[in-house]
Amino acid sequence: TEPSGQQHLLQEGKPASAIHYVGHVMVDNLLYQVEQLARADTSNFETSQLKTSLGNQSYGVVTLHRPSNVDSPDALERISLALKQIAKRLPLVFPAHPRTQNNLKKFNIDLGPNIILMGPQAYMPFLHLWKDATLVLTDSGGLQEETTALGVPCVTIRKNTERPVTVEEGTNTLAGTRPERILAAVDDILGGRGKQGRRPHLWDGNAARRIVEILTRELHP
Repeated sequence: TEPSGQQHLLQEGKPASAIHYVGHVMVDNLLYQVEQLARADTSNFETSQLKTSLGNQSYGVVTLHRPSNVDSPDALERISLALKQIAKRLPLVFPAHPRTQNNLKKFNIDLGPNIILMGPQAYMPFLHLWKDATLVLTDSGGLQEETTALGVPCVTIRKNTERPVTVEEGTNTLAGTRPERILAAVDDILGGRGKQGRRPHLWDGNAARRIVEILTRELHP
């Protein structure tokens, strides 16, 4: 799905002839679902009603679920402080993982009035929300890729990523978990200094077709 994957396989001793860079089937699905969403009736989506209530106001989207971020009171409090600072400038919508919601209550963390907490969302309502966001703050691997595919600025609240192409070529900034670094990344985006990024090579919605063509050629020469 990306150049780093090819390098890892070569370093593991796989022959170059057995490796095929085809793009990303998740991006195939994403681009297909964006087309479906454009024709869908979204009026019953909770996220649609939320966007209506925000009017033309810009907003950001937050997702947090990794144990290292949400299972420690110190870590979750530290990230929450950064989110509250950001929310003073940009309202944040936070569809929270059940474990994250439980820990916010358990650790008695108040996110303040400018962070809109809601329950987990199905794929299409969530896509309907984040695709129009000014920025996304997340620790999700998949969302790093999806935001890069649609050109939405992303700030990853982790110390590392398994999707380096989203940082090297895409719209993703790896900010770590320290509030000052998270805030600096958001400052750059809101100040027009954020990275523009681009959709990686072959993330064009045709990965599945390439896979079928390669399998057909290899299995039925």
